[in-house]
Amino acid sequence: MAHITVLFFADVVGKPGRFILSEMCKSLRERYEADYVIANSENAAGGFGVTPEISRKIFTYGVNCQTSGNHIWDRIDILKYLDEEPRLLRPSNFPPGAPGQGFYIDEASGVKIAVLNLMGRTYMKDLDCPFRAADRDLKIIRETTDVIIVDFHAEATSEKQAMAYYLDGRVSAVIGTHTHVQTADETIYPRGTAYISDVGMTGPHDSIIGMAVKPSLGRFLTGMPKRFTCASDDIKISGVVLTIDADSGRAEKIERFRVDYGK
Repeated sequence: MAHITVLFFADVVGKPGRFILSEMCKSLRERYEADYVIANSENAAGGFGVTPEISRKIFTYGVNCQTSGNHIWDRIDILKYLDEEPRLLRPSNFPPGAPGQGFYIDEASGVKIAVLNLMGRTYMKDLDCPFRAADRDLKIIRETTDVIIVDFHAEATSEKQAMAYYLDGRVSAVIGTHTHVQTADETIYPRGTAYISDVGMTGPHDSIIGMAVKPSLGRFLTGMPKRFTCASDDIKISGVVLTIDADSGRAEKIERFRVDYGK
C-alpha cells in the first residue's frame, strides 16, 4: 500500500520563525522522510503578514506550499504576488474578487496532493461560509486527487472540530492554525481524516503568541493601544507529520512535534 508523508509547519512568526525554518526545514524533512512540506506564513513579516520577498525565501527553505489566514492582507505588496504565485494561498472563503486562490493541486513522489485554505467566522471576519466553500472546492479537487490537506485558520476550537466532523472521509487532514498554541488533541476521525485543533507556532516562545511580553501585557492591563513587536527568545519549530494512504486519501498517522532550535 503506497503512502505519502506530509510535513506541516505551524504559523511562522517574524524573523525568529523564518530563521529556525531556514535552519531546520530540510533536516526535519529528511528525518521524517517527508514527500511534501506545507507552512503557514501569514505572520512571517514582523509577525503581521508576509511580503513577496519573504514568501520566495520560504520556498527556498524546502517548503512546497504556503497557507495563510486573516493577516494575509497586512502587506499591500502581497496583492499582486498572490495572483502571480499559486503556491501561496489565501483563505478560499473570501468573497469573489479577492486576489489569489484558496487551493492548490501539486504532485509529490508521483502522487497528486491538494492543499485547501479556509478561515473560520467565529470571533473572526464575517466571511463566506467555510463549510459551503469547502463543498464547492472539493467538487473540483476530488476530480484530481483524494489526498487533501486543509489548513483551517480559526479562533474557536468548536468551529475547528465541527469542520473536522463535516469533512471526515472527504479530506486527509484538517489542521487548525491561528492561535499559536499547540494543542495535544491530535487524532484520526472515524472515516480517516487526521485532525489537530492547533498546530502551534514556529518562532519565539518566550512571548505572548509570538509578540514581546511587555507591550502585550500592557494592553491587557490598561486597555490602551500598544505597538506589538515580535519577540526573539526561546525559538522553537512546531508542526505535525501526516502519513496518508496515497490511493484512498485516508490518514494513517498524525504526529505532532515541537523542537527547540539546535536540537
